[in-house]
Amino acid sequence: MPDEVRHDSLISSIARSAENWRKQKFMDTPKIVLNVNGIEVIYNHVILVLKGVSLSVPEGKIVAILGGNGAGKTTTLRAVSNLLKGERGEVTKGSIELRGERIENLSPSDLVQRGVVQVMEGRHCFAHLTIEENLLTGGYTLKSKAEVAKNLEKVYAYFPRLKIRRASQAAYTSGGEQQMCAIGRALMASPTMVLLDEPSMGLAPQIVEEVFEIVKDLNQKEQVTFLVAEQNTNMALKYADYGYIMESGRVVMDGAASDLANNEDVKEFYLGMGGGERKSFKDVKSYKRRKRWLA
Repeated sequence: MPDEVRHDSLISSIARSAENWRKQKFMDTPKIVLNVNGIEVIYNHVILVLKGVSLSVPEGKIVAILGGNGAGKTTTLRAVSNLLKGERGEVTKGSIELRGERIENLSPSDLVQRGVVQVMEGRHCFAHLTIEENLLTGGYTLKSKAEVAKNLEKVYAYFPRLKIRRASQAAYTSGGEQQMCAIGRALMASPTMVLLDEPSMGLAPQIVEEVFEIVKDLNQKEQVTFLVAEQNTNMALKYADYGYIMESGRVVMDGAASDLANNEDVKEFYLGMGGGERKSFKDVKSYKRRKRWLA
């Protein structure tokens, strides 16, 4: 074979390989459902709570927002779901996009119509209604009674305990049952994305694991995307695909959940696993290291 023909054949082969690589990379890259870009949130026109927060949520994944009290996790979720106005808060800078559409000026009900539902911190079930009546309130956007009935059976399939307690008044059910009811109520709207705020709050460890197992199940079987704000870093990183760590209204670290779980700073500051060899207070360097990290 002449050298020129061989050279052309090699170039053609390289070009095909590059094109196949680009196609494969495109197929492997999940579509971004939610994109939060540099948002600032102010309460009462004075208090700056979020300071340039950016994050993205790929389709069909579980993304966790981690951090302690006052870090800005709940405010971030409320900015996405447009629930800030009820607490005299507003997004003053940056943008929030859902599937490429700016959503800062949409109402919470508009977002439900687009498949985004938030499960509030503290569950907020209607205490005077039964479990089933609570669940049915979540299906108010559905037009078909058949779809409501179908979704109700789906919720009972994921939460068998709710079916047993369906006639019980919500005020007289356990914290775990109320959390399941709150998640089930969100599922009644056939969401594509659920914003889950502090699902472990006030629950026994075994119930927390049960709730997260169901979240993982819903993610894998129903392809529901989750953005979870959670203080229980260990549990969240166990079930999430990706995580963002917030401190004082800023994202200070992000990465794959497995990478964060193995990070020395995260182990020390959030998982309580660092510094076992220290002998005295003066040996503790974590404050300086933390200060440098946050800077």
